[in-house]
Parts: sequence; structure tokens; C-alpha cells
Amino acid sequence: MKPPYLIVSGDFVKAGGMNQPNYELGRYLAGEGFETHLVGYRVADDLARHPGVTFHRVPKPGGSYFLSQPLMNRLGRRWARALAAADGRVIVNGSCCDWDDINWVHHVQAVFAPQVTGGWARRLKNRAQRRVDLAAERRVVPRAKLAVTDTERMKRDIVERLGYPAERAHTVYLGIDSALFRPPTPDERAASRARIGAVHSASARERPLVAFVGALGDTRKGFDTLFGAWATLCAEPAWDADLVVVAMGGELAAWKARAASAGIAPRIRFLGFDRDDTFVARVLWGCDALVLPSRYEGYGRPVQEALCCGIPALVSRASGIAEQYPAELGELIIPDAEDVTDLASRLVRWRTAADEWREKIRPFSAALREHTWRRMAEQIVAIVEAHRGQSSTVQDSRRAGCAA
Repeated sequence: MKPPYLIVSGDFVKAGGMNQPNYELGRYLAGEGFETHLVGYRVADDLARHPGVTFHRVPKPGGSYFLSQPLMNRLGRRWARALAAADGRVIVNGSCCDWDDINWVHHVQAVFAPQVTGGWARRLKNRAQRRVDLAAERRVVPRAKLAVTDTERMKRDIVERLGYPAERAHTVYLGIDSALFRPPTPDERAASRARIGAVHSASARERPLVAFVGALGDTRKGFDTLFGAWATLCAEPAWDADLVVVAMGGELAAWKARAASAGIAPRIRFLGFDRDDTFVARVLWGCDALVLPSRYEGYGRPVQEALCCGIPALVSRASGIAEQYPAELGELIIPDAEDVTDLASRLVRWRTAADEWREKIRPFSAALREHTWRRMAEQIVAIVEAHRGQSSTVQDSRRAGCAA
């Protein structure tokens, strides 16, 4: 009989940066016959209905992640004790639960402190949240018996910033739904562009579209740098591309106002964000490039998704996925996420050779599509099972800072 698994995370749904990896790992485990327990706030209906899955819901008082964190820790530890006693394995994400078996690290708080925008109350709340997150990260991650990171860069981060033993850290790149994120058919591309509103008349030449996908609640994604570069480019009569922004966040309305004030509102389409699993793919199918000038990105799923859809992606060196880029695509890597002038120049160079760039990324795109969610999950489980001898035991609740 296979031993049970527990995953403690936020949400187990397909929408959201780190939610889907947890969803996919849970689905794989249940499909392979492992008794699978999930502790989190939300779970997709199909996963909740799976006979091999038991979901333990964490309450969210007032809809606040901040207020619900202690509840996540308490419920996660309760089920971790029960499953560890049955020789189960417990996988937690970062500092969400104070348990020291396996830590699947998607983001390292200690690397970068984003500048939160908005009113004073929001800034104060986020400052308090960051202090709590940093303290928990420094306490929880270094004690893990085994760590799995999304990139080699992140592995170095937990070793150098958090003192984690390098010999116990392993990298597994995130997977992809290759049936969805793939080059579109001509009809799919035309339908996507029609939804975006890129075709103004039947006789008009298609206007190139550049996508940005990311939250606008703070400065981490670098939209301010892209906005500055875009304003510079739109001042040139020869620049013919439009920007498509797939984003939510507290600053969305403010960015729309800034675009209007700068006189470039007609050149930026703010689409918001739709929780439909296919929404991002259906937007990318109509685009010609993606830009993500993040100041820090543990991985960079929008970049992976764009490349898998067959479009070039300009990504900052501070994004984990940049380490996978082959040398011949180095021009697409943004060396400094603060440099507006350099980003504008790179976009011009892309535009003058857009068709050539589509061809140049083709082999990389195909390789990324081969690393499916299933392959990712297989690799993680293989690593965990190889370390079965280090299986967690029932923990001493007297450990400092670990009140049950």
C-alpha cells in the first residue's frame, strides 16, 4: 500500500502563479494511487471530487490571507502529525506551515522587498505582512529535510540567503499544459486578435501586439519600467505596436489614468484578468511578443507560457526562468529591470526582426512544451521517494515558535 501525502499550500486551482503547480502535483499523486490530503483555502472541483483526495479547508476570516495564516499553520500541522505517524510525506510551500519534512519553495522573501503602492493603510499592512513572512521563512525553510526549488537560481537563494544545506536542495522546473499553451491555428489567432480589438478594418495591416502578464499591486513585476519604455516608443511615429496588459491589482485604475495623462491610452489595452483556465492562452495566441521586466521572479510562468505559444519573450535576468534561455536567445534577456532606455531599444530590435525571432525561439518553445505538468510531478515524487529514509517523524510540539 502506498504511503499518504499531504500538501499544505494556499489554493489548489489552475488560475494563479503558484496555485496550479500544487493543483497538478495533487492531481498526479491521487492519480497514481497515493492517499492525498490537501490543506488550503480553495480547491478545484475536479480535484475535490477525486476519490483519492481529501481536502481540509482553511477558514479565511474577512477574506484576509494575513489573518488566516495562523489557521493554515495550525490545521497543516494537525494533519502533518497524523500522516507522519502513518509514514506519510508532508510537502509545504515556503513558510505557510511550520513543518520540517519537504519544502517546495516557489518564492524567496529574503531576496527582494517590493515597493508597495497605494494608500498608507495598505502600505502599513504590507510592511507588517513582510515582517511576518520573513521571520517565518528564516525559521521554517532551513529546517526542511528536503527542499525542492523551481530554478537553480532559487536553490542558490535558499542556500546563500537562508543557510539551507546545498546537498539537500533539488531543482525541478515547473511544467506546462502543452495542449493549451502551444502555437495557435490561424483561426485561433484571428479570434484572439478580434477579442483584443487589434483589427480595425478588414484592409488594415495587423498591428503587432506585445503582452504583459502580471499583478500591479507593487513594483516587483516592473510594469513601471515597461510603461516608461512604452511611452518613449509611442512618441516615435514609426512605432506601430500596441501593449496588451493582462493584470489585476490595486494600481490598475491608477495605471489607466497615467496612460490617459501621457496620451498613450489608445496604445495600451488593459484587459484585466479572467479566472477562466484558458484566458491567458487565448490572449497570448493573438500577441507577437511578451515582456516581463521583473525585479525579482522566482520562476516566471507568463514567460514560459508565451514561449510555449510560439512568441518571443523578453525577460529580466532577475527572473528564474532566464537561466533556461539558450545562448542564442541572449538578446531577449533584460540585464537591468530599471533601465527604461535599454528596454525600449530591445523592443525596437525585436520589432525590426519579429519574424526572425519567432523562428529563433521555435526549438526552445518545443523543448519547454515537452516538460509537462506530469513530468514535473514525476520528478518531484521521484526525489521525495528516493529520500524515503529521511521520512518525517511525529514532531515535538515544544519546538520554539511552533505552537500547535
